[in-house]
Amino acid sequence: MALLLLIGQIHICQKGKEHFFMVKNSLSSVISQKENQENGGSVEFQVFSFTTKLRRLNSHLELHKKDFSSQRGLRKILGKRQRLLAYLSKKNRGRYKELIDELDIREIKTR
Repeated sequence: MALLLLIGQIHICQKGKEHFFMVKNSLSSVISQKENQENGGSVEFQVFSFTTKLRRLNSHLELHKKDFSSQRGLRKILGKRQRLLAYLSKKNRGRYKELIDELDIREIKTR
């Protein structure tokens, strides 16, 4: 089980002549080294790491709307996470429900 921390960072941004503050929340995990080595390949850990990457990229794209290479990377990571979640929902529905509740993400649509 992973422990999640919400860390807030304040950024000073400039748009034209105006300056404004932006609070950037990032989700970081506190996982022991032993747990990371044991469960690094588990579906839950992979989905968790993709979710943290997606949230970081999403906050980056709020500032840099025309960064198309980052948008492409976000879409690729999102597709990988969706495939992993689809696999987990087929194999073990209980673990899937627990994971999406813990990470606060939407349930995928199954065909």
